[in-house]
Amino acid sequence: MGYKIAIDGPAGAGKSTIAKKVAGQLGFIYVDTGAMYRAMALFLMNENIDPEDTEGINAKCKEADITIRYENGEQVVYLNKENVNGMIRTQQVSNMASHTSANPNVRKKLVELQQKLAADTDVVMDGRDIGTCVLPDAEVKIFLTASSRVRAERRYKELLAKGEECDIDVIEKEIALRDHQDMTREISPLKPADDAVFVDSSYMTIEEVADMIIDMVEKKTGKKV
Repeated sequence: MGYKIAIDGPAGAGKSTIAKKVAGQLGFIYVDTGAMYRAMALFLMNENIDPEDTEGINAKCKEADITIRYENGEQVVYLNKENVNGMIRTQQVSNMASHTSANPNVRKKLVELQQKLAADTDVVMDGRDIGTCVLPDAEVKIFLTASSRVRAERRYKELLAKGEECDIDVIEKEIALRDHQDMTREISPLKPADDAVFVDSSYMTIEEVADMIIDMVEKKTGKKV
């Protein structure tokens, strides 16, 4: 059995950055579940499926072959044998993923793959329902958040660095809307697991958050990293 660390939280809280750092320091495998959902969203967009077309999503999602591999120490997401790392981080894909990730058939397919990855490997997995649904038996559970303004500022800087024009106020409104959608969806809504540790990263550095999580692991395992 692998040792499992679950990191949940809203969009822009820094889950992926923290999860990657913790995994690297512990020598665990990082499983980016959000990337898997984004890959599915990209597939459905390429198939011209409307986010509100439930029947279309149900039919098409079964045709998507999504896998994760590690190449030269980097996680690579493959969609139907194509490397889509450079295509799944756009705002359009993000918005589509917020809709399609609530679909039961989409979730069922991806959760099975995520649980298989964690069955016999030490993993750090981040998402929105890892501690509550995907890995309810995870040894360490974190609910990572930050204020909507701080999350909007982070996203704003990322987009500017890519040369994309953007409005921070629009980004913050989109984040608030996505939070609402994620927290109120019928299937696996975003919420902290009962035994999760709540961490607000608004005014913490990446190193401070990572050190806090690693300290929790060390206390539970009795081993110094």
